[in-house]
Amino acid sequence: MSPSSDRGPAVACSRTRWSSADVEPSDTFAYWADVVCDTFVGVAVRPEPDGAFEGRIETSVLDAVGFAALTASPQKVARTRRLIARDHEDVLLANIQLHGRARLEQNGHVAVLTPGAMAFVDSARPYALDFADDFSQLVVKVARARLPHRSLNGATAVELGASGPGRVVADFLVGLDRLQGHDPGAAAALLPHAVDLLDAALGWAAGGALPQTSATALTRERVDRFVRRHATDPRLDAAAVAAGCGVSRRTMYRALAEGGESLTRLIRRVRGSHAQRLVLAHPERPLAAVARECGFGGEAQLYRAFRTVTGMTPGAYRSR
Repeated sequence: MSPSSDRGPAVACSRTRWSSADVEPSDTFAYWADVVCDTFVGVAVRPEPDGAFEGRIETSVLDAVGFAALTASPQKVARTRRLIARDHEDVLLANIQLHGRARLEQNGHVAVLTPGAMAFVDSARPYALDFADDFSQLVVKVARARLPHRSLNGATAVELGASGPGRVVADFLVGLDRLQGHDPGAAAALLPHAVDLLDAALGWAAGGALPQTSATALTRERVDRFVRRHATDPRLDAAAVAAGCGVSRRTMYRALAEGGESLTRLIRRVRGSHAQRLVLAHPERPLAAVARECGFGGEAQLYRAFRTVTGMTPGAYRSR
C-alpha cells in the first residue's frame, strides 16, 4: 500500500491519507482492511453485503498520540482474542462519532454512538463495532501508559454522551485534530491538555466522577512541564529535573512510576517530538544537526526516539 501524503508548506503538520479509490475495485475491501489494522489495532473487518464499498482515512501522529479521521460505508469490525494475542497492543481508543451511528460492544457492555458522542475502547479486550450506515469518526489512539486512570474497571464500551462534559472533551479533540493541519506548533502545545482531558473522561467513565488531582499527579505535571522547557539541553538529567521542580529524586521517580513512564522515556519522547517538528519544518537540515538541536548525544539516539514518536525513521518520515 502506498498512501498519498499532504506535503503542503513547511509549517503544516504531516498527515497521511488513505482512500479505497486508490486501488482497483476488486481490491477495495482487502486494501481497506489492511489500512484499518495498520492505523488502529489488529481487527477483522467485514463489509455489508449490499452496495459498493468506499472508505478513506486521514491520519497524523502528535507526540506519539495518533489521530485518525475516517469516513466509510457500512461494515462490521471485531477484535478477537486471537488477534489480541498476535499484536499485544495496549492502547486506548477514544471513538468520537461525527456522522451516522455505531454500536460498540465490549466486556458485556454496549454503547450506541450518535453524532457528538464518545466511547472508549480497550485494545487488550475483545470488542465489536457495527456500523449499519455510512459514518464518520475521529479516533484518538493513546498508549495506556500515558493515562494514570488506565483501568476502566470492566466498564469498557462506556459512552460519554453527545452533551455535557463528554461533549466538551470530544469537541476539544476534534478541534485539536483540525488545528494540526495549519498550526502544528500550537497543536503540540495543547496536546498535554488533551491527554489530561482524556484521562479525566476515562476516570469519569470508570467511576462516575471526575478524578481528583493528587500531589503525585501535580508533581508529575510539574516534571512534564520542566522537561518540555529544557529537553533540548544535552545536560538534562534526573538531578537537574528534580532540582528544577523542587522535589527529591525519589519523589520524582515515584510520581513518574505511578504514571507509567520513566524519566528517560519522557525525555526521549519529548526530544523525539521536537525532532519531528524540525524534520518537517527544515527537510534540508542534516540529521546530525537535528540531533544536536534536540539535545541528543548523537544520531543513533535520534533514530530511536524518532521511531518511538512516529513509528518510522527520520528519512522515511521526510519522504512521506
